[in-house]
Amino acid sequence: MPATALVAAPATAAVAPGLLALHSSAGELGVGWRPLDGSAPDRMATFDLGRTLANALLTCVEQVCPASQWPALGRLAVATGPGGFTSTRLTVVLARTLAQQLQLPLDGVGSWLLIARRLGLEAPAWLVQELPRRGLVAGLYAPDPVGAGGVQERLAPRLYADAAALQARQQAPCRVVAVDVAADLGSLLDLASQAHRAGREAPWQPVLPLYATAPVAAD
Repeated sequence: MPATALVAAPATAAVAPGLLALHSSAGELGVGWRPLDGSAPDRMATFDLGRTLANALLTCVEQVCPASQWPALGRLAVATGPGGFTSTRLTVVLARTLAQQLQLPLDGVGSWLLIARRLGLEAPAWLVQELPRRGLVAGLYAPDPVGAGGVQERLAPRLYADAAALQARQQAPCRVVAVDVAADLGSLLDLASQAHRAGREAPWQPVLPLYATAPVAAD
């Protein structure tokens, strides 16, 4: 269960109030913790778990934020996909459960919105990932100075038959993308921190994993 520590805080770092973020929309699990008052450095790590995520999820989360510190959390964030069915579902379920039991706000952020933010889009573009023998998963994103992270999701990711089906919806260039958990975990923390500072409510009930669905005949 190898882990890659991105930024590590000293053992004496402040534990409250904190933001816990989870991202598993690819083959890795990313766990990040940030003090909401800025009193200590972030703690972030990625874990290359593959099919063992179900058994190792809690252990990995506790390496970054021990369970004894969970009652001191002030906010939660989770990447909602699209991504692997099992991995994304497990982290969303864990985040929803913690938010419900601890009565905390939960920010659900699409993993492709995080990608779009990382790319720094200057014009509308389809973000595309090919699924062999199934079609293309694609979502339409555009720069937005007042949007979350400077990006607007115009059409949420879903499964299309081919590139022609995308352009039938809206003409825009296509950019082939991939989830990068290590690169996007910091953005997830940033967006949830911004929401906290703005005092935005974030009920846990609407936060659900996003799965690509089959293209309809009209596409």
